[in-house]
Amino acid sequence: MAIFHRATITPTKTELIEAWAPTRPWGPAAGEAIDLVGSYRFDDPDGRVGMETFLVTGGGRLFQVPLTYRDEPLEGAGPAFITEMQHSVLGTRWVYDGLLDPRYVLMLAGVTMTGQGEALGMAMYEGRWYVAPSNVRIQGGGWTRERVPVDGFQLVSDDASASVLRNDRFELTFHRHPVSGPRPPIGLTATWDTETAPVILAAVREP
Repeated sequence: MAIFHRATITPTKTELIEAWAPTRPWGPAAGEAIDLVGSYRFDDPDGRVGMETFLVTGGGRLFQVPLTYRDEPLEGAGPAFITEMQHSVLGTRWVYDGLLDPRYVLMLAGVTMTGQGEALGMAMYEGRWYVAPSNVRIQGGGWTRERVPVDGFQLVSDDASASVLRNDRFELTFHRHPVSGPRPPIGLTATWDTETAPVILAAVREP
């Protein structure tokens, strides 16, 4: 479950993406306007790491930008670190590239393979809890056999074409530029109000 707060955030998430994404090999060109389509979230089993993936457009293309928010620096994070964010309720948050944060990668693999692990957004308003649904609806799954290992994935390539992660059994492809297409046998797709055809976010295969 993701808890949403009525808060001021500096920099805003859109400002963060506008500053950081153009510096990446897969990102939009500097100066291109970035428009937010929406986002989806994963649940942290320990309830400490926020995991949010943004879908944005820039220069006529769709981009997928995964971020994690932590309440303390991630040890050994190195190039995964993006910036510090000031949250008026939660204080300082350390923001990381999701594909280099092991907690995000763990949940990405789990949701892609089994469909389990998407976060339900909840918000408190005037003393009552409300569901805060996302306009982006995701669907994962395809692995229906025995228990499946979803840890140990390491990023082996992250360029303009796709991001590829591997563990000792599977290869996971994360599409920085997702497009519509046939649903993978094991994969993660999304739809939203203006995109009713499934957009492929990620796929898993056994090499």
